[in-house]
Amino acid sequence: MVYTDCMAKRIKAGDPKVAVGYLRVSTDEQALGPEAQRAAIERWAQARGVRIAAVLEDHGISGGTPAEKRPGLLAALAALREHGAGWLVAAKRDRIARDTVVAAMVEQAAGRAGATLTTADGASDGVGAEGQLMRGIVDVFAQYERGAIKGRTRAALAVKRTRGERIGQIPYGYVLAADGIHLEKNTAEQAIIGQIRALRAAGLSLRTVTSECERQGLASRAARPFGLTQIARICG
Repeated sequence: MVYTDCMAKRIKAGDPKVAVGYLRVSTDEQALGPEAQRAAIERWAQARGVRIAAVLEDHGISGGTPAEKRPGLLAALAALREHGAGWLVAAKRDRIARDTVVAAMVEQAAGRAGATLTTADGASDGVGAEGQLMRGIVDVFAQYERGAIKGRTRAALAVKRTRGERIGQIPYGYVLAADGIHLEKNTAEQAIIGQIRALRAAGLSLRTVTSECERQGLASRAARPFGLTQIARICG
């Protein structure tokens, strides 16, 4: 117990007027896209007079993915210390995780950085036992919803298999051929892939490549700036 108390004393609380935002868009559902999430976080900050020091994001990451496999989330946790932020804020609790264990680990990691995990929809605002209970209920429901989404996805894929149709996402740089099964190269996207790989081959870090792509206006298939995870996949 003495060791725990000593550890707690070494944690410096972050500035409650500074926050780091986190966005997540999964491959399962896109109902709350990055723009909507960013807008929700900005409204939350404006209403409280909080400055958003950085906004990090993960694209194509499931809500059940462990924290250590999310580049954007790891960068957000690091940014808490870098900016001395008192808040790690997401649009909704399920943007942090759709798994109760992952959500709890992220909350603890934010606390170790001197910050409080919160959400723009207010679901994480409660304090004490009642607040903890509410957060737990939200996390359990998100985990249930994640399982339901997976079930519906498996059923839909099974139907496609019986029809001989192609399943799975079409990789960036390719399009589905006329037969509905094979892939063909997309000339425009292949050219962008070449530019991205050239930047990486020049010795730039993945994060720098991501920033440079945004500066040059290189966009993803959804006409949005590439995320760090997408850049990592393209660079192999």
